Amino acid sequence: MTFWWVLLAVFVASWFLTLLLRRYAIVKSLIDVPNARSSHSVPTPRGGGVAIVVSFLCVLPVLTALDFMSLSDRYALFGGGLLVAILGFADDHGHIAARWRLLGHFIAGAWALFWLGGLAPLSLFGSTIDLGWFGNILALVYLVWMLNLYNFMDGIDGLASAEAICACIGVVLVSWIVGYPSMVWVPLMLAAAVAGFGYWNFPPAKIFMGDAGSGFLGFVLAVLSLSAAWIAPEMLYVWLIMLGAFIVDATWTLFRRLIRGDAVSQAHRSHAYQYASRLFKSHKKVTMAVVAINFLWLWPLALLVGLQLLQPWVGVFLAYIPLLCTACFFKAGGVESK
Repeated sequence: MTFWWVLLAVFVASWFLTLLLRRYAIVKSLIDVPNARSSHSVPTPRGGGVAIVVSFLCVLPVLTALDFMSLSDRYALFGGGLLVAILGFADDHGHIAARWRLLGHFIAGAWALFWLGGLAPLSLFGSTIDLGWFGNILALVYLVWMLNLYNFMDGIDGLASAEAICACIGVVLVSWIVGYPSMVWVPLMLAAAVAGFGYWNFPPAKIFMGDAGSGFLGFVLAVLSLSAAWIAPEMLYVWLIMLGAFIVDATWTLFRRLIRGDAVSQAHRSHAYQYASRLFKSHKKVTMAVVAINFLWLWPLALLVGLQLLQPWVGVFLAYIPLLCTACFFKAGGVESK
């Protein structure tokens, strides 16, 4: 019963902190003013994601005391997540050069991997393979890419919040069904923290997440996925499947922009979700479509992988191919019309 009261407290704390942050942003003129690269049309306060950061990080010692998470996971999430959030917060208040942000992101990723013990042995083609130091490099790149792609995908009302909640709830359900209760508690707390903010961010958004929140979310979700692999290798793939909508859209868009020679640090509106929001003239429709994809398509595949009824790589392949086709349909990464 104690856990559920803590869960409620996290939601309420995030909800109330977002309210305070909205007032702070208005007073300090931390406003996202629409421009040619924006997907919104109304000036909106930003920086509300700090509520997610504070409410989630503050509950980690409680979860450790209740024996719902290990000390190593707590240190990985708290230290790395706090650094990512500080960098994002500073960038929200004044631009930080991309190279320094990226350096900080790699330091945060290295810190998390140190406490996690590196990349766990992976389940590949029916065998368990330990990639050693090369696997740790891959894991570091994965952490940095996940936190940045989450920032890229936080471009329309409610989308980043909805994706995090769907991924967490999806993994929680799979973990409970397949018999890994230790993987339930932390994602539930993260979902509660995001939901408190999400109340204010659901279309039409009253406040935006900002880099502090989006980067933090991407980082935490990636750390949770790597931590899960140490308990059960297939659970890493469960996370990858549940996060597929964001991974495919952001990665395919970046790939096409790199091939074309575009500056990857330049703001743009060429992700599939951005094209879709302009086509349907609605943020809410696109956000709810992603929620539907998560639960109607991705979650059943994640469950089959978790139950070991489907090879992990097959599950990821089946999950990603329709997502890739959707990204191509919406011309993700294509040249934007003037």
